[in-house]
Amino acid sequence: MRKKEETENLPQGPKGRLFTGNLRDFQEDPLGFLSSLPKEYGEAAKFRFGPFQNIYLVTNPELIKQVLVTKQKSFVKSRDFKALKPVLGEGLLTSEKDFHMRQRRLIQPAFKKSHISSYGQDMIDITRDYLSSWEDGQKRNITQDMMGITLGIITKTMFSMTFKEGYAAIGKPLESAMRSAIKRMRAIIKLPLWIPVKKNREYRRAINKLDTVLYDIISRRREQTERHDDMLDILMDAKDAKDGMGMSDEQVRDELMTIFLAGHETTANALSWALYLLSQHPETEQKLFQEIDSVIGDRPPAPDDFMKLSYTQNIIWEAMRLFPPSYVTGREAEEDVEIGGYRFKKGDTILVSQYVMHRHPKYFEQADSFIPERFENNYLKTLPPYAYFPFGGGARVCIGNHFAVMEAVLVLACIAQRYRLRLAPGHHEVRPYPSITMRPRRGLQMIAEERSKAN
Repeated sequence: MRKKEETENLPQGPKGRLFTGNLRDFQEDPLGFLSSLPKEYGEAAKFRFGPFQNIYLVTNPELIKQVLVTKQKSFVKSRDFKALKPVLGEGLLTSEKDFHMRQRRLIQPAFKKSHISSYGQDMIDITRDYLSSWEDGQKRNITQDMMGITLGIITKTMFSMTFKEGYAAIGKPLESAMRSAIKRMRAIIKLPLWIPVKKNREYRRAINKLDTVLYDIISRRREQTERHDDMLDILMDAKDAKDGMGMSDEQVRDELMTIFLAGHETTANALSWALYLLSQHPETEQKLFQEIDSVIGDRPPAPDDFMKLSYTQNIIWEAMRLFPPSYVTGREAEEDVEIGGYRFKKGDTILVSQYVMHRHPKYFEQADSFIPERFENNYLKTLPPYAYFPFGGGARVCIGNHFAVMEAVLVLACIAQRYRLRLAPGHHEVRPYPSITMRPRRGLQMIAEERSKAN
């Protein structure tokens, strides 16, 4: 491993090409490229996107804490996230500073434990209803199935809509808009949206359709006197404790869009990876079945089962360790700043990677192995903060983290109560595809076997 020059106090890294820097290497294999950096260049490594954009990957938990917590006021979201603003507006994922903190205060009540517990029954009912169409021996596109289940859950808990209503109204145009957003995030040159090229026109059409639907939902809800026990009502009723002001329709729209996106794709990916890993580890799968049979038996699962399903929880934690839905987080320095003795200039981008840290052999024994048992006995408390951080950290830690974990555990319990899943014969090699979130490349085709018939 190369050691940095003590006198320079500057991270070192691969040289890259003259004009594109290391962009091509990153685009070809983001996870492999990022994972290689700490092995050769240590806890802080430098590389470039284009001729002028300096990027630094830090892989020391204490440095990560400084970026996300201690000195977080010196940073804003990295410039890639600006490509999401046309879709997400000034929602929690993209907003900054005082406005972000105000919005977080307003939204926090929607994710109180009392509300999350009330959503638990919806999570179970929607999953069981979705599973009612499965058949023994049937080949299923599990990645699509998990997207469908989590989309149904967020649609119900947010809008009191059915899955079909939510997908037609929001899910379909959101998919189209996000495809365009991802392309913009990856482009070296991003044309302003007002330039009427084909890709820009398609992007704007998808956003306009989303806006029409969401503003119509908000308008109709404001006119209603009937109460709904969902997130939309909570957001529309929210008042800031400091100034007594609520959210404008535009602010409600932005937060709905952000929660809708973050609230189903990340959990769907975590579930997909968990089901894949279980299919490759029959002993772990058997321990899961034993817990499900012991805690739930033949009755329908209940929200209160969540706290009793400790091994099921550990499976989700371990799946998110190996395949974190959010695999990298970026911050841009708003001013010159020193982190752990390293000096970064205004405009530099600092990356922290959940994927790299969660597989770091310094912090995890058998780091590439699927071992849910490692999370027993308060294992997380033995780790340095920010060695494991699937939901980010600091002021921007995922506001829906408890919702997501409860959802993943209850959905997995519903599936495991009835089915075991196997990769379909002749399945392609399963590899991660790091986009905005990390999903299985080309999806997962799996055979659903009814446990009652398989035993």
